[in-house]
Amino acid sequence: MKTSTLKSLVCWSLCVFLGCTQRESTSSKVKNTNDSLPEYFNLANDFNLSTQKRLYYIQKANEIIVNQENDSLNRVNLFKIANRYYNLNHWKGYNKTVNLVLSNSEKVSDTISMAKAYGYLGDYYLQKSISDSAFLFYYKAEKVYNKIDYKLPLAKTLINKAELLFRVGDFIGSEKEIFKVLRIIKNEKDTDEIFYDAYNLLGLVYNGMGEYDNAIVYHNKALQTFDGVQIIGKSQTLAISYLNLGLVYVDLKNFKSAKEHFQKGIEQQKIENQDLSIYVSLLDNYAYSKFQLNEKDELPDLFYQSMEISDSLKLVSRRFMTRIHLSEYYNSKQENAKALQFANEALTIARINNIPRNLLISLKQISAVDPKNATVYTKEYIRINEQLQKDERKIGEKFSRIEYETDQIKGENSDLEAKNRKLVYFFSGLTILGLFIYIIKAQKAKNRELLYKQQQQKANEDIYNLMISQQNTIEANRVQEKKRVAQELHDGVLGRMFGVRMNLEGLNRFNDDLAVTQRHDYLAELKNIEQDIREISHDLNREKSELINNFVAIVDNLFEEQRKTFACKLITNIDSNIKWDLAVNAIKINLYRIIQESLQNINKYANATTVKVELKKQENNIVLTISDDGVGFNVNLKKKGIGLQNMISRAKDCNGDFNVKSKKGEGTTITVSIPLE
Repeated sequence: MKTSTLKSLVCWSLCVFLGCTQRESTSSKVKNTNDSLPEYFNLANDFNLSTQKRLYYIQKANEIIVNQENDSLNRVNLFKIANRYYNLNHWKGYNKTVNLVLSNSEKVSDTISMAKAYGYLGDYYLQKSISDSAFLFYYKAEKVYNKIDYKLPLAKTLINKAELLFRVGDFIGSEKEIFKVLRIIKNEKDTDEIFYDAYNLLGLVYNGMGEYDNAIVYHNKALQTFDGVQIIGKSQTLAISYLNLGLVYVDLKNFKSAKEHFQKGIEQQKIENQDLSIYVSLLDNYAYSKFQLNEKDELPDLFYQSMEISDSLKLVSRRFMTRIHLSEYYNSKQENAKALQFANEALTIARINNIPRNLLISLKQISAVDPKNATVYTKEYIRINEQLQKDERKIGEKFSRIEYETDQIKGENSDLEAKNRKLVYFFSGLTILGLFIYIIKAQKAKNRELLYKQQQQKANEDIYNLMISQQNTIEANRVQEKKRVAQELHDGVLGRMFGVRMNLEGLNRFNDDLAVTQRHDYLAELKNIEQDIREISHDLNREKSELINNFVAIVDNLFEEQRKTFACKLITNIDSNIKWDLAVNAIKINLYRIIQESLQNINKYANATTVKVELKKQENNIVLTISDDGVGFNVNLKKKGIGLQNMISRAKDCNGDFNVKSKKGEGTTITVSIPLE
């Protein structure tokens, strides 16, 4: 199985193991039933009863509660009703109950219950895969809990929000929310469950990002959270962690460790009542690890056993993944008919359920087993992948818009309240203000003459200071202009003349037509250099407009000229995320000159075989890195020449940092960091 396939598995198949824990579960059965509310609650949560009976007791309890007075106890009981609907996956009853308790909470301004209801509605839309609505309600809950400094519920809400971001593929956003949680609960008590959820989700996030070492660290931290702690469902929780750890090792292609963790998870499943959805995932991945280790015993029976259970439970993601594994298994056995059969079945399941990531996995697999039609499947793969990326970007933009619009609405409400208060304060203060008007006017009249004299004196001082400053500015500009001309001549004109001279010397050995043509081109280049000198002479303040307006193209031309002229290999990378229109012209000009001067120095002195030039964005800075594998030099002993001094000066002119690292025989690396704005 490919790494990207397993990443998709983590993102879409394992989400079921986050935020889906049963609410207020109990395993004890109440034998002597009556019409009392507590007994109805207990019977509704008795998992030994049938679904229909448990639903009956929920409805009986609900009939009692909805007719009660809207007080705090009534709202607590409504939340209990919602919890029991949640445990039965009865989403219609759950949604209706939560909206009722939200309405009741708003009537009496019960802030805590409102926030709790927002969180419950977020859970509802998360289960329904309506991500924008889920994000809206989690964000509302977060705002309320944050306002009243209610830390543990805030942490749980942020965990749910992080899980939502993880599901839609926003791994960085999810990571940020989890670290918010860890900061909030750092010094709090009774937070083992929250720490586990945070570490487990961080492990999944880092696995999705391909940071496997971090994923292993945080999955192990999740396991350590419950060391020595006895809780209901501990074995089930450990099984989930072993499953997640095993999947990380599968991505690392360490199938031996993966198999060991899946086996541990299966053993944990045997301790308590099995959750078949977790067991079937462990079983399928255990079989897949054995297949990759070429352990033929129990194969393909384990795959078929997993497929039978997942089909009976209608577990969409697991039904799909087991068939992908079977297709890979039979493809390795060169049983093409069966490999193609299971690949087609997986593709059908993905199409029916319209899961884009599963479609990508199945198209990739069917291309491998059906090479005749691989072109058709590849085209569809590219189309779906592009659409998926667009959809993920839209989701991120939608979440940002939800945050903005929610804050804007709250801001408008706050502004309205503030305006009302201001009106009261205005009319109350108007009378008091009138008492001071006469005194203020009289005092102003007395101070006006004194203020006039002071202003006149200050104006005389400002004129004098301005004259001194103007004279200093003239002198500074004169020195600066001389320095700039020297830099332009050295970095621009002399560098190009050196390149032309080197090329003309190389062409002296040839007298063919090509050499004549190239000599003609270089003579034309000398004319261009002559024109540049004339431009510098006539207009010292003007830089070439194309450098400013099309910076990337100009730099690419410089790189292309370097490749044509010199034998050393040039590797370049310009970050497409840099918004060059935000950079002032001085930044573009100085960056170009620094690159030009660096390449010139490498060509002259380094004897390098490979040169790397990279422009990337880090936070709000543009970072230029130029490295070579040439002879290097001792930075501490070598006297800085005019070229290096010019580069340092250009970096400082842009409020940037300039750093050079070099050792003899180990090449040279120049790093320039300049603020974008």
